[in-house]
Amino acid sequence: MARVALSKRFPVLRPAIEELKILERHWRTRGSAYQISQTAHTLPRTTVFSAHHSLLRRRLGESDPNMQLGKLHNLRLAAPKFAHLRLESGQTLSFWKILGRASSRNGFVDGMLIADGQAINGVGGGLCQLANLLYWMALHSPLTIREHHHHSLDLFPDSGRVLPFGSGASVYYNYIDLQLENPCSDTLGLHVWLTDTHLHGTLWTDAAHPHSYKVRERDHCFYRRSDGAIYRSNTLEQHRFERRTGQLLTRRVIAHNDSRVLYIPSADTVILPSRVLNALESQP
Repeated sequence: MARVALSKRFPVLRPAIEELKILERHWRTRGSAYQISQTAHTLPRTTVFSAHHSLLRRRLGESDPNMQLGKLHNLRLAAPKFAHLRLESGQTLSFWKILGRASSRNGFVDGMLIADGQAINGVGGGLCQLANLLYWMALHSPLTIREHHHHSLDLFPDSGRVLPFGSGASVYYNYIDLQLENPCSDTLGLHVWLTDTHLHGTLWTDAAHPHSYKVRERDHCFYRRSDGAIYRSNTLEQHRFERRTGQLLTRRVIAHNDSRVLYIPSADTVILPSRVLNALESQP
């Protein structure tokens, strides 16, 4: 018999259980390895690993566009916390340790949140876009992903999407975190800022780093299971190259995504029967 979480068996206990988890995470991230300074403006940009930006406003299915207004406010509060971060060797960036609690007391407002498979308004909504940006840049660098959580559902069609499906990060204060460790002997710098239209980020080091990194998607498809539900699947890999020659050195699987689709795909979307997908995956 599958184990049922205590908070689901006794919903009245959920707030207390969450606070205990929050306190435990505070304790675990109290050390000097998590004390990241904002002094990277003095760090030379000898090797830039990633310079990325994401559109602040884009259509997300049938969701209310006004829900994105709160997201913009929240990102404007959050982005300065991630400006000019300096990661020394061995240090770990914790999304929530840097940001703090995204509460109304701290100035955050209602924005778009994902809960129980749907878009809703909630305090601090929209911060996943910042976590997505940080994660994507980390995948183009030697940073070690110490903690990362995928979105479990495919909620919106690809209107304006530029990154591969399944390359985002889910965060929830403070025990569903994004943590990035600097395993290098060199110092890394991270800078995040907003313009009127985009969220921007740059990740670099002050040393001549020998490698570059790219993310590649393979085996992307939509398929229908025997119960009629539509799923979306792909595999993401990180490829590491020798920067001087461009030679591929290593490749590793980042994630295999297999998520239920909660929107109606466009008429030109090819949806494979599950038996066809199984046959394709069995081929050498």
